[in-house]
Amino acid sequence: MRVHLAQQAREVLGQRDLVISTERVDDVALLIGQMITMGVPEVLDRPLPRHGKQRGLSWGWTAVMWLAHILTEGDHRKVSVAASIKGMHHTLSHLTTQVITPLDFRDDRLGHLLTHWSKPTYWHQIAHDFNARSLEGYALPQDMSRGEATTVSGAHEVTAEGLLQFGQSKDDPTRPQIKVMMGSLDPLGMPLSTDGLSGERADDGLDLPGIARIRKGLNKSGLLCVGDGQRSALDTRAHMVGHQHVYVSPFP
Repeated sequence: MRVHLAQQAREVLGQRDLVISTERVDDVALLIGQMITMGVPEVLDRPLPRHGKQRGLSWGWTAVMWLAHILTEGDHRKVSVAASIKGMHHTLSHLTTQVITPLDFRDDRLGHLLTHWSKPTYWHQIAHDFNARSLEGYALPQDMSRGEATTVSGAHEVTAEGLLQFGQSKDDPTRPQIKVMMGSLDPLGMPLSTDGLSGERADDGLDLPGIARIRKGLNKSGLLCVGDGQRSALDTRAHMVGHQHVYVSPFP
């Protein structure tokens, strides 16, 4: 919108017209502010590789704005991000002090970001850094962790190497599923480790990688590890005892 200024205002501002831009931001400003406080841009930028000739927004800032879009719009599709960012371009530039262009959120660039995130080497380092920042900043009690596996099913095509596979399901065995194994800080429920696995896998043996990452992230022995029946597998119990942890789980 262009507003014609009065003579006195022209003399003060040194211009004849005042241009006012109106953008709808909803809760995006709050979400981005919280992620900046948590250090999300720095944590995500640290492990993700950046090509020597790569230009534009860093991976960390790209992820922050994409996550804010997902949370406020409830839409995880890549195709809708660029239009949303364009509608609040000036606001985002002021909030983040970053130079933002539509090319920063094109489909192929967001696809590259997802590819980086899907690699355990990068994802585990990101989770470790977040745990270290959160536990140090808020001094949360670190005495008990809980492990739990769940499944997420959907109407998707099954491929030989894909995550979506048919397996034991409590929901709908006729649909392919992925398996998610999460370790969290009890009783807060703060995630400490997360693994996305192919859906045909049994729960047995899924605890060990998560327990190892939790131990590394908390840097503490003597944890009380709570879980359901799969945690009572002999190898899992031996691993926990070998690292001076104790456990509570039902026997099958």
